[in-house]
Amino acid sequence: MLTLCKPDYKDLWFRQRMLADEETMSYNRAWGGTIPWPESEWQAWYDHWIVNPEGRRYYRYLKNRDGQFVGEIAYRFDDNMQQYIANVIIHSPYRRKGYGGEALDLLCRAAKDNGISVLYDDIAADNPAVRLFLKKGFTEEYRTEEKIVLRKEL
Repeated sequence: MLTLCKPDYKDLWFRQRMLADEETMSYNRAWGGTIPWPESEWQAWYDHWIVNPEGRRYYRYLKNRDGQFVGEIAYRFDDNMQQYIANVIIHSPYRRKGYGGEALDLLCRAAKDNGISVLYDDIAADNPAVRLFLKKGFTEEYRTEEKIVLRKEL
């Protein structure tokens, strides 16, 4: 159903739209919800994530069969945790269509193809996406009142 797309700079409007959408960012409520992302920050972000990821970052848009952007996948190496952290966001109008599971599969495959052996994610304790990650082979490492840390060997 989905294909991966390395975004062009001109396509960053979609990421801005997702980050500003309250329903899309509801998973992030515990950490502040929506994220302002003015166009003045796009070039530095694009250079860091797309032009020069240094093998430490990966980022792609998700397109459906109709060619519409429906979400994003990414991973990054976290220096403090010394782990690769997963990220999957499906834009709210496209949720509950099976895209989340497929996106997570695509992310895990890309990470493995890029030599990553383990992916982690820390998810807010009240986020229903935890069930999806568990269904896709992630296991719970630990939990606090605020978050659940999940792990998957690739």
